[in-house]
Amino acid sequence: MAESGYPDVLALDGVGVRLGGRQVLCDVTFSLGKGEFTGIIGQNGAGKTTLLRVILGLLEPSGGRVLIDGEPLGGKNKASIGYVPQKLVIDPDMPLRARDVVSLGLDGYKLGFGFPSRQRRELVERALADVGAAGYADARVGELSGGEQQRVLIAHALISRPKLLLLDEPLANLDLRSEQEIVAVLGKLAREHEISVLLSAHDMNPLLGVMDKIVYIAGGRAASGATHEVVTSEGLTALYGHPVEVVRVHGRILVVAGD
Repeated sequence: MAESGYPDVLALDGVGVRLGGRQVLCDVTFSLGKGEFTGIIGQNGAGKTTLLRVILGLLEPSGGRVLIDGEPLGGKNKASIGYVPQKLVIDPDMPLRARDVVSLGLDGYKLGFGFPSRQRRELVERALADVGAAGYADARVGELSGGEQQRVLIAHALISRPKLLLLDEPLANLDLRSEQEIVAVLGKLAREHEISVLLSAHDMNPLLGVMDKIVYIAGGRAASGATHEVVTSEGLTALYGHPVEVVRVHGRILVVAGD
C-alpha cells in the first residue's frame, strides 16, 4: 500500500518465472506508486524483458502475483497499462506518418471505437505534443531518427492515457543527445501527468536524475529501493553471488567485478 493510503499502481509480490525448466526469475517483489519513475536495470539476458511480459499479462508467472491498483492483473485492468517496445520495425518506403502510428493506439482501446474524427485528431495532437513530436507529425515514420521514432512510440502508448507506462530498452541504440531527451520526456510525463513509468535498461546512469526507485536484476533475483540503497558494493555482491565493486566517478556509477 502506498503512503498516500491508496493502492500502488503496480505491485509485484514474490513473482517467479520458469522457462524450459529453468528458473529465470525468483521472488521478485517491488511496487510503483502514482507518478513514480522506476528503472529495471540488468545485463542482457538478466530477465528484464521477461519481467515486463509478466506485468503485461503475456507470460504467466510460476509463482507470486501481479497487482494493478490493488487488484490481480486481469483483462479489465490491463487497459491501464501502456507499452513501448524497443524499436519500431517498419519499411522506410511505407507511407505511414507519425500521426498515423499514434492514431493506431486508439484502435482496440475501449474508447477508440466510434470516436468522432475531430476528437480522434485532437487526441493524436495532444499525445504528439506531450512528447515533443508535433513538429514531425506528418513525416514518414521510416524516415525519422531513432530518437524521433521513440517519441512517436511513446505517444502511441500515451494516447490511451495509461496509469502505468512500460518501456523495453527505449534508450538502446540512441545517441547521447537523443537518450537525454527521451529520459527528460519520460520524467516530465511522470511528474506532470502522474503516470507511473517502468523502464528497462542495461545502464542506470542516464536515469539517475529522474529515477525514484531502481529494480536491479542479477542471477534471476532482484533488489529494489532507492538507488543509493540498492547500488552498493555489499548489496550487489550479495545479489550477484560474487564480489562486485560499485564506483562513483563524476556523477556516474560504475559496477565492476571484484577479485
